[in-house]
Amino acid sequence: MSDEELLRRMYAARVYDVARETALQPAPLLSTRYGRPVALKREDQQPVFSFKLRGAYNKMSRLDPPQRACGVIAASAGNHAQGVALAAAKLGIHAVIVMPVTVPKVKLDAVRRIGGDSVEVVLCGNSYSEAQAEALRLQYAHSYTVVHPFDDPDVIAGQATIGLEILRQHPGPLEAVFVPVGGGGLLAGVAACIKSLRPEVKVIGVQAADSDAMARSLETGERVTLDEVGLFSDGTAVKQVGVRTYALCKRHVDAMLRVDTDAICAAIRDVFQETRSVPEPAGALALAGLKQYLTEQKAAGEQSEGALVAIVSGANMNFDQLRFVAERAEVGEQHEAVFAVTVPEQRGSFRRFCATLGDRSITEFNYRVGDARLAHIFVGVQTTGRNEREALIAAFHAQDFGVLDLTDDELAKLHLRHMVGGRSPLAQDEQLYRFEFPERPGALTRFLGHMHPDWNISLFHYRNQGADYGRILVGIQVPPDERELFQRFLETLGYPYRNESDHSAYRLLLQG
Repeated sequence: MSDEELLRRMYAARVYDVARETALQPAPLLSTRYGRPVALKREDQQPVFSFKLRGAYNKMSRLDPPQRACGVIAASAGNHAQGVALAAAKLGIHAVIVMPVTVPKVKLDAVRRIGGDSVEVVLCGNSYSEAQAEALRLQYAHSYTVVHPFDDPDVIAGQATIGLEILRQHPGPLEAVFVPVGGGGLLAGVAACIKSLRPEVKVIGVQAADSDAMARSLETGERVTLDEVGLFSDGTAVKQVGVRTYALCKRHVDAMLRVDTDAICAAIRDVFQETRSVPEPAGALALAGLKQYLTEQKAAGEQSEGALVAIVSGANMNFDQLRFVAERAEVGEQHEAVFAVTVPEQRGSFRRFCATLGDRSITEFNYRVGDARLAHIFVGVQTTGRNEREALIAAFHAQDFGVLDLTDDELAKLHLRHMVGGRSPLAQDEQLYRFEFPERPGALTRFLGHMHPDWNISLFHYRNQGADYGRILVGIQVPPDERELFQRFLETLGYPYRNESDHSAYRLLLQG
């Protein structure tokens, strides 16, 4: 497809029958942080909370009567399906939508609600590519018209209208526009539009590092097929980009960036802080890339004052993902460092460990006695960046503590942090208590400082949950003849507490 043909289709697109021109919203917090004008193109404000209805409706509105009578079929990870569903209900066209079984429930429910009687949903496969294969089988069997999520001229032209809006809304100096990429329909349309009208503006695609089909294709000079794709950014989990989208991106895209899960989570939080809306992972991809671009510029000593725009492509967030996002956002900003620290299992070691941490906020603290000589502690610490993380490692070494930096370790962050503990034959005379304390910087260190040195801590769990009060679970070894003394100590500690020593789950899973 030529650029002239795409522009002609873009100017004739009927997207505004159902879509709205979304805001190009300044991001003052990010602009102040980076010293550059940053703006967010709010496609999460669309009626289906995603840009996808532009291309889907534009395609379906141009079908001739026989095609409408036969109906359409589409494969989608969620947002394209909602666009097709809305168009089907609006135009009175029967639509079969094939979705992978991994699709978030919020998107599945939305498709059924939006499309009503016009839509039939088929769940098949674990990825978009597997759903697409089933859609092609059904298309041949029933002569449906395919509404492709990205590799169709009218779909690309519909998405290109976003680029036209950005240029109209920001006529001043503009350095770069950052675009999330799955199959490439949005990037191809926006890039072709912007490069045709304002070729000096950079167009930069952003992909999840584990779903980078477009980046690899542009690097190798041909379309590649990924064996597997990551599912966190499910809206861009595509194994192979389109023929048309690849050709357009090859002509017009200035650069591709890859971002990891932690960076996406940090960008989700940034969008929330700027807008009080919560984008889905794919919706925050572009901002994660924008931040990486600025970080790389700074590291290279480059300076520029041009404005930067990130497209927030969707907000169909699976609510259950929010816990994961909140946990990983701090690491994504280099604001949390995670360590496994080994200290001598002897009186005073915890105090020395806490003194090494100083007044830094502790985000997580997991410990279970398991060795008579050495204590292995899993700890998360709030930091200002990589330099402070390295300084903390040096401080641990200065105390002759062994330290393993787990900040970038996916296994530790996903699983091991939740598995520290278990039964221990060394936890004799253990009493289990829950404590609460006002959550403020240094509060956990002060709590540990109040713990009486005569009783050994055999279990410790703490995780900062962002609330006003911190909650701690502590196992303390108190011989029976010292229980009365220990009770008096608890009364003078000054923190609300509860004895959980007889809790059934503790006795089943943790008690030695």
